[in-house]
Amino acid sequence: MADYPPVAALRSFEAVARLGSVTQAAQELHVSHSAVSQHLKSLELQVGVKLFNRHGRGLLINEEGRLYALHVRDALQRIAEATRLVQARPRVAEVTLALVPSFGSHWLIPRLPRFRARCPHITLRLIAGLTLNDLPQQGIDVAIRMGKGDWEGVQSQLLFRDEYVVVAAPHFNGGVLPHTPQAIVDSALIFSMESWQAWCDKAGIAAPPARSGLCINDSNLLLEAVRLGQGIALERRSVVQAAIQRGELVQLSPVSVAYPWPYWLVTTPDRDSDARRELIGWLQEEAASYLQLTEPWQAGSRADA
Repeated sequence: MADYPPVAALRSFEAVARLGSVTQAAQELHVSHSAVSQHLKSLELQVGVKLFNRHGRGLLINEEGRLYALHVRDALQRIAEATRLVQARPRVAEVTLALVPSFGSHWLIPRLPRFRARCPHITLRLIAGLTLNDLPQQGIDVAIRMGKGDWEGVQSQLLFRDEYVVVAAPHFNGGVLPHTPQAIVDSALIFSMESWQAWCDKAGIAAPPARSGLCINDSNLLLEAVRLGQGIALERRSVVQAAIQRGELVQLSPVSVAYPWPYWLVTTPDRDSDARRELIGWLQEEAASYLQLTEPWQAGSRADA
């Protein structure tokens, strides 16, 4: 802007006003004597006021110059302080994570305070949805997906494998809960899109008849119905484990069966950043801690696919 003289000219002026010498100012600023002299002349032309009285080859600052020098010195000091503050301030970074809503609600969200405490300099953006996002096109740094890990155009790293468990609310059926596999399937079941066949095969009983009664295709809605005592459900441990630990749900049987679609960390090379690496490292640590708290067979299931 025309109202703001060049900083180099202001620095030269302030140094000459303080030191009383063009030569000493040039030495302090590591520039030539002629450069300082030129800065002073251009500054006086721009402000339209004589700042020095000239006696031969010497300069003597006048009253206008002394007043101006006080304000310039204060402004330069504030600029220097602002520069030090911004240099010392942690860099704010942003990372975007895409994931399915049920996993986000029941596994990730309860753990997020630890991430925010560990990485306060990172802004985390969550994008929840059931579709496979185009990571580069939508600006996504990391995605957590369920599947075989063989998606084209991305890099997939196993996060952990999941399992099905049977859960109910503690007050279901007046608090009289079934615990044998047969008693469980003979109770009021809330069906999801997943089949009970594999669980029943492992339990050594016949699968329940075709879905009847209540059938829900969303894990969040299904869990709410279970929490309200409306029935028993077969659901992923990653989705129900926190509720079990809080006493909101009860695992009715030790029988569990592997969920066929592991969780994967999905990335693309073009989105690499320190923030992404910090998020991935934290997710891997949380997954390892989670597996240590769940069934022993899961702790051994963290193998590269």
